[in-house]
This record gives sequence, C-alpha cells and structure tokens, in this order.
Amino acid sequence: MSQPLPTATILGYPRIGPNRELKRALEAYWAGRSSAEELRTASAAVRRGTRTRLTELGLDPATAAIPSDFAHYDQVLTTALQVGAVPARFGIEPTGTPLGLDEEFRLARGDAETPPLELTKWFDSNYHYLVPEISPTTGLRHIPGSQAVTEFGEALADGVLTRPVLVGPVTFLLLAKPENPGDPAPLERLDDLLAVYIDWLAELAGAGATWVQLDEPALVADTWEVPAEQVTAAAERAYRVLAGSAARPSLLVAAPYGELRERFGVLARTGVEAIGIDLVRGSVPDGLEIAAEHGAGVLAGVVDGHNVWRTDLDRAAATVGVVAARVGQVSVGTSTSLLHVPHTTAVESALSEQLRSWLAFADEKVTEVLTLARAQAGEDVTGEFAAARSALAARAQADGVRRAQVRDRVAAVTAADIHRADYADRVEAQRTLGLPVLPTTTIGSFPQTTQLRQARARLRTGQLDAAGYEQVIRAEIAAVIRLQEELGLDVLVHGEPERNDMVQYFAEHLDGFDVTQHGWVQSYGSRCTRPSLLWGDVSRPAPITPAWSGYAASLTEKPVKGMLTGPVTILAWSFVRDDLPLAEVASQVALALRDEVADLEAAGIRIVQVDEPALRELLPLRREDQRAYVDWSVAAFRLATGGAAAGTQVHTHLCYSEFGEVIDAIDGLDADVTSIEAARSAMEVVPELAAARFGRGLGPGVWDIHSPRVPSVEEVAGQLRLADGGLQRGQLWANPDCGLKTRGYSETTAALTNLVAAARQVRAER
Repeated sequence: MSQPLPTATILGYPRIGPNRELKRALEAYWAGRSSAEELRTASAAVRRGTRTRLTELGLDPATAAIPSDFAHYDQVLTTALQVGAVPARFGIEPTGTPLGLDEEFRLARGDAETPPLELTKWFDSNYHYLVPEISPTTGLRHIPGSQAVTEFGEALADGVLTRPVLVGPVTFLLLAKPENPGDPAPLERLDDLLAVYIDWLAELAGAGATWVQLDEPALVADTWEVPAEQVTAAAERAYRVLAGSAARPSLLVAAPYGELRERFGVLARTGVEAIGIDLVRGSVPDGLEIAAEHGAGVLAGVVDGHNVWRTDLDRAAATVGVVAARVGQVSVGTSTSLLHVPHTTAVESALSEQLRSWLAFADEKVTEVLTLARAQAGEDVTGEFAAARSALAARAQADGVRRAQVRDRVAAVTAADIHRADYADRVEAQRTLGLPVLPTTTIGSFPQTTQLRQARARLRTGQLDAAGYEQVIRAEIAAVIRLQEELGLDVLVHGEPERNDMVQYFAEHLDGFDVTQHGWVQSYGSRCTRPSLLWGDVSRPAPITPAWSGYAASLTEKPVKGMLTGPVTILAWSFVRDDLPLAEVASQVALALRDEVADLEAAGIRIVQVDEPALRELLPLRREDQRAYVDWSVAAFRLATGGAAAGTQVHTHLCYSEFGEVIDAIDGLDADVTSIEAARSAMEVVPELAAARFGRGLGPGVWDIHSPRVPSVEEVAGQLRLADGGLQRGQLWANPDCGLKTRGYSETTAALTNLVAAARQVRAER
C-alpha cells in the first residue's frame, strides 16, 4: 500500500547546482579534462546536495515529497534514452542496457558525421528540449537499470524516499517529430510506449518507489498538429492503461503551464491517484468533485514556479481552501517545476533589502509551499502571512514602480508610430548600402573569450578602471572587424565584447530593472542565463550602444550592424513584473529601444538588428489567446523600429522555435531582413515562409552554433541551395543560426570561412 499524497511538495528543483557545479563538470568532460567517472561523481554530488537542501527546508524525506528529476542535458532526452527512442541515423545498436554518456551527448551535441537532435523551446518558457525522432520501427523498449531507477536507489540508500519524475507518455510523443518524411505522427506509437512505461513503473515499484510523477504539460495546450479530441482520447487511454497495470507506484499526473479544463475530469476518471494543476496560470477547474468521487487527490499548484515574485499567501491559501472544500485529498505545491528560477535570494547581497523582500527564488518558494500547507493543517502561521502582506504592500508603493512620464508616453503612441515606409521604397533607399546578391553576415556576437570575462570581473572588483576596460573592449572590436574583413563577410558586426548577456546588458542600462549576481537558470545542457528583474516602469536614461557601434564602423568601409535586443525577448528572458499587463510593459521597453535606434542612426549606422529570438516563446498555449499576443508583440517590435528612416535596413533574428506557428507574426514584424534558425531543422521553415508569400530578406541559418561541429563548404552550399529554391532572387542571406558567444575562435573562423566560400559558390551559380 502506497503512502498518501504528501501534504507539501514541489514539481521539480533546479538541477545545475547552486554554484553551477553540473555546468562545470559537463564542460570539463566535453573538453576532455575529466573522465566519465568524475562526471558521474559530480552529478551524484549535485543530486545529494539537492536532497539534503530540500530536507533542511522542511520537505519530508519519508513521504516522496522530494522529486527526483535530474538530467545531464535535458529531461526529454533523458526520457528518450530510457525508452529506447534513438534515431537510426546515429547508428547506435540496442544492447538492452542503458546507453553511456558519450552516446547521450552525441544525440545532444552531434559529432563530425551526424547532426544532433533538433533543439526547441519547452512550452512557453526559456528552457529548451531536444526533439525526439520516432518512426514506425523505432525500437521502443524497457531498459532495466535506467537512470530513474538508479537514482531512486541512490537516494533510498541515503535514507530519502524520492518521487521519480518522468515525462509523461502523451507529452513525450506530442513533443516528438517523425524520424523520416512521410512517417506517421509519433502519437500513433502510444500503445507501444505504454507497454514500456508499464514495465518501467513496475521496476520502480519493485525498487521501493511509492509515488511516480508523470509530467503532462502537453495536456494544457490545444496547438498540436493532431486534433484536440485525439489528444484527449490519448490521455484517457494512457492513464487508464497505466492506472490499471498490476504492479506500480501511485501516480501523480502533473499538468503545468496552463489549464487542463475538460481534461481534468478525463484524468480524474482514469484511476490515477493524484493530479497536479497549475493554479497560477489557470483557475480552479470544473469537475473537482469527479476527483473526489474517483478517489483522486489534487496537488494545488498555487506557488508560481515560473516567476520570482513573492507569493500572496492570503490569496493562495484561499485558493487551496476552495480546492479542499471540493476534494477529499489536497496537497500544496508549485505550479511548475522550480527549474525556471534561481536557487535562493540569500546570496544576492548586491540587491537592495527592499527588492529582495519582494522576491522568492526556489528555496523561498519551498518555504512558501510549506507555510501554506501548515495553514491548511490549521497551524498558526500568522507571522509568515503578515510578513508577506507587508512586503506586497511595500512593493506596490515603492518609488519607480509607477512613473507618470513613462505611462504618459505609452498612452500617447499612435498608429503612425508603428509604420515605416512601404517595403519597396525601403529597398530602393537601401541600394546605397552596396550589398551583393546573397550577402553574408553573422547574427551579432563573437566568442566571449576568457580575457574578456576576466576584464569584466576585474572591472567589477575595481582591479581595472573604466578607461582600462574600454581599451580592452576597443582592442577586441578592432580584432573582430579585422577578422571579418579577412574572411570576406559583407555586413560586419562589432562582436558585442562589452555585453555579458544580450538581455542583462540592456537591463543594466535601463531604469526599472535590477540584475542578480548568482541568479543562474538553466536554459539547456550546460548553458545557463541570469534573467534580469523587471520590477518597475522602464525608461532609457542615456544612449547604450552607439559609441561601440560607431567605433566599429570607423574601422571599416563595409556596413556595420548596430545590435539591439527586442522588447519581447527582453521580457521573455527577464523575470517580469506581475502587476502590469505584458503588452504595456513591452511598449515601455519598445520606446526605450526606439530612442536607441534613433541614436544609432545619428552615429551613422545604416543597418540595425533588433533581435527577437523569443518571439515564439511567449506564444500562448491555447489558440484562442494567440491573436492578442501576436498583435501586441508585433506592435512592440514595430514601435521600437517604426522611427527608422527608409534607408536604414532593419534586421531581426529568431531562433529555436516552431516557426510555422508564428509565421503571421514574423511577417508582421515588417523587418527588411529576418535571420532564422534552420540548420538543425533542415530548412523546414523556408517552404512554410514561401507558402505564406514572405517577400522580404531572409537568412535561414546554415551553421548550427549550438553544436561544436564545423560544417563543410559542401554542406553549407547544400543548405543554401535548398533555401534558395523556395525564395525569390535577392531574398536570400547567408548567416549562422545564432550568435557566436559560446563558440571558440578556431571553430568560428573555420565555419565562417566555409560559409563565405559556400555563399560565393552559390552566388556564382545564379
């Protein structure tokens, strides 16, 4: 007999380590500086540290309240490896035993012969997952001794009864893509995959697991290629089958990032023991009584796992009370995994005490969950509730949260502010740029070297003064310009050596933002970001980029792009205030960027790139909500760029998304040139854009910079020819998929040499 649902739990916890220990261990292994055994030891230490910390915070180590959700790279890849979903192109023969680290990282990062799995965004977050590839012959099978089982045993040996977390079978198949053109939808393999999960659950039960968490965020969305009713039917079948299996732990089906709606009742009738619902993004669902009738408990996700603001405990407790009144078993939890937030505010000594009092990172959110559970149990938590109430009131009244001048400027925006000259007129005005057919360029950043990072650190500690730092940056810009001229690129960039991050750099120069010292959040693999804190009304006190771009332009006769991060991406990659509609916040940021575009033009910059890699990221998971999002996100970009002269060529950049879902938005941006991720997806976006009659400049990426591979001239030329076949003459540009800050100079030089050679080859064929 399994234990009851824990009264307080979380859906997941940051897994990179409080000091990014896993990141360093992974990168040391990839660089050949450490062994597989050393990586495994470091990984085990991170997991043990997580269990210890969660126990110290108060989660019960004896009731499966502590989730086990570790992944070396990504939870979807981890699931794929554990069910045998390895594409045939990797040539890995099944052995019946778990694959090794090298095989895992081949799928994630590719090698000289084989491109990696496609990388894309995890629902509407900045986390990325690797896309499984499923065919009718993919050998889905149970592999004894898989990672979930091994790690459960590891924790049990330490005296902690964890709750293994698996990607649910319906979500796994909906996130997958057909391995080959013409293959059926992966969801058709559901019965085969359920047989694997039955054996998997039995093995976990045999190892002593009392609860298993199955994450099914796909069930809160209705944007899949398969019909919504088919998704609902798949969920019902999957959980009737799994709940009906003979030997299994109790099942918690978690549905973060939105509302289950009618699918709540469907799941409640299947026989699963508990359902986790997101009560931050969604409301209390109809049909709670169905759960009570069928003996299913509810995990009420009332603490926001997706943002960093302190919880309104009064409101959250009231919501838990509503659920408890209608369901027999209720537990308090987070709305999503805490993967999306940093570890703790305790180490953020550079933030003001006032701002810190408004925040709750992962550890603080665990404490909030426990406080709410104690309140639900009737314990006295008067002091905790009063402190939360006081912090929320102070935040609402703080200086800078509301600035009349900023709000008045947003209110004064008119339709004329978001419209430029007609595209045909802009093309004519931009001929003076003197660009060839099939121009070559990069996305913006060049490698961030150790010397640059050290110079930035020395500036922070006072070991290097501002003049010395400027000298370092100017020397790097000059070197980057020389390199691009030697390589033969047509449109140059200054390389962004002064920028620590494409969002944080702007946050440090805009009012209404603060930045953390240690607020790292995993994006994918070993890649971490420090999202900025957008807490108040936004304005630009002074120009940010013109001096650097202008200096770069003074060193060359070729055009140099000014580089800005777009308003939607600044929002998506920050922790944004939750007391103002996103559309209004986006307009504030857009107006600050509009001023920056004007200053770049005044500095003589004729090409300005406003990056929006996160445009798809914030797209709502329900179709009914998407039109409003597209309207305000496109309007924000056009507000930022709408003041540019006809002769100023406006570029934008998008990456790692399912672009077919936002083609209208891409077109609506009205950028003169759009560069877009396409290498991993084999240019699949080009036919979609061609079918939509996209008529402006397009640079589909031909070098996947998230892999250490250097594509050959022949490979790049093949990609360009594939793209060229779907576009009109004069539309195509040649560029990498993304910025180059994570790459080294040796591979950057080699890959760009091949890119320029391939572009010249294809140009000569026209």
